[in-house]
Amino acid sequence: MAEIIQRDGTWAFDGDTVRITPGLHRSVPLFRQTYGEVAVPLAAVSGIVLEPERRRGRLRLRLREGADPLLQATCGRLPDAADPYRLTVDADRTGVAEYVAEEIRRALLLDRVPKEPVKAYLLPGPPVPVSVRTSDGTVSFDGTRIRIDWADTSERVKRATGPRIITMGDLVQVEWLPPTGHEDGSLRFVTRETVFSKLPPEKDPLALDLWGSARRNLLTAIVAAAVTARLPHPSTRAASGNGELPSLAPVPPPASDHHDVLLRRLRELGRLHHDGVLTDEEFARAKAVVLRGF
Repeated sequence: MAEIIQRDGTWAFDGDTVRITPGLHRSVPLFRQTYGEVAVPLAAVSGIVLEPERRRGRLRLRLREGADPLLQATCGRLPDAADPYRLTVDADRTGVAEYVAEEIRRALLLDRVPKEPVKAYLLPGPPVPVSVRTSDGTVSFDGTRIRIDWADTSERVKRATGPRIITMGDLVQVEWLPPTGHEDGSLRFVTRETVFSKLPPEKDPLALDLWGSARRNLLTAIVAAAVTARLPHPSTRAASGNGELPSLAPVPPPASDHHDVLLRRLRELGRLHHDGVLTDEEFARAKAVVLRGF
């Protein structure tokens, strides 16, 4: 057993699994504490490095592409401090950290673990049910369907549509963007009927506009990962002609179905405008977006 215990967390390697447990110190980000313990099978690991710094170091575990639903859902956008596969190491413990890293490297060589992308998730993703409250509303996922309940601070066009229920059978993909600087983030659920929708997150009834508490908004990545883990793996989609991993872009529906979707969206916007939910300006802008899809 190779193990390193730090204020930032604990990593333990038994030859088959890297068990990562976040620390309980207040310096450990809320996201990592909430995400909890992660058991990474050796087959999911592509490498490990110890990055030296002036007064301390960082262990960083590299995973094979497509192995982890969290990394798939966040697409490299998770802030560095929230990365569960990173451990801050005190200066006097860098020797222990290097020993742990060397043990993992040796096991990768002995087991001949390839570095190529995988064709199925090797980590299970977050357990369900999971629920996160944001300034725009509360999103919940029970393993089969997603529910969005809007907050009083949500745009009135969203509140007018009421709670949204999305089944996994209707879902095409999840799009997650964290808040950065003065830019809001978003968690968008793309269904077969909204593939061509270009509504901004604050107007989209299937998206949460992430503003306010950045610490709490990051927790929506847990929901995104839980949903992603239960969607078809990217490798199951039609491969591109250049040999790269398949694109996550959904296949457009037949033209007749596409037009029906747009017409239904126009009727919905018309009702919201007639009922006074949308102003003339909001209605014109949303209508123009839909019409561009024809």
